[in-house]
Amino acid sequence: MLIVRTIQELQEALHSHQLANKKIGLVPTMGNLHQGHLQLVKTAQQQADIIVVTLFVNPTQFGANEDLDSYPRTFKNDCEKLTSLNTDILFAPTIDEIYPRGGAGTSHVHVPTITNVLCGSSRPGHFDGVTTIVCKLFNLTRANVAIFGEKDYQQLAVIRRMVEDLNIPITIVGEPIVRETDGLAMSSRNGYLSEEQRTLAPKLYQILLDIQQIILNGSTDFEAVESNAKDQLRTLGFKPDYLHIYEHTELRPATPHDKELVIVVAAFVGSTRLIDNLHVQRD
Repeated sequence: MLIVRTIQELQEALHSHQLANKKIGLVPTMGNLHQGHLQLVKTAQQQADIIVVTLFVNPTQFGANEDLDSYPRTFKNDCEKLTSLNTDILFAPTIDEIYPRGGAGTSHVHVPTITNVLCGSSRPGHFDGVTTIVCKLFNLTRANVAIFGEKDYQQLAVIRRMVEDLNIPITIVGEPIVRETDGLAMSSRNGYLSEEQRTLAPKLYQILLDIQQIILNGSTDFEAVESNAKDQLRTLGFKPDYLHIYEHTELRPATPHDKELVIVVAAFVGSTRLIDNLHVQRD
């Protein structure tokens, strides 16, 4: 695996592959890789000839009181995992390499409407940071396909909207959530959980499964279902940030006429914010 630190090195490494019309696959990450990330790489290898994994803890998507400084950085272990998968290129730039004028002094990409709800509401400016860095990585690599996990469901929807609106010539592939054996969605932030919190955390997914079954049983009073589920989360010991039943592409409140829905949730266990989602296909 070739490890590159600068934009020039990255583009030089990709130049011959692009001249040979090799298909470039991109997997953007912030490191601290787990099995979910590795599945993204495996899917990319099925979709493309040359795989670029990026490792960059992007400061512009963290809020003032969020965990940028404490976000786990495990570069050596990440390299070992990527090498074991025969990853072609790892791009691990510094902040100055990506934002030579600083984050605040850099042009930003803003996707309207769809970023105003859910995580966009509780984390102002977060998605501008996401879309800006992702757009930069698309431009730097000129990748043909990029793989993103469906756990960050709103992020995936926002990136798809950006690609559509800006006519970016890239295919976006969503990878299904990879879960622990007890159902907890794999996440770098799971490492923050105490033993007691780790025991509680899988109940978040169980609530989603319960909601899914209620909808499949015919309920269309989605507001009541949401309210009851949030009460259950509080009783269990979670602090809900949001829990909604939405139409799956526009991320608007579901109506009885919608057939394809997504249940989206964010909740705190102690100080750790967990997110999850589950699709529901109605008849």
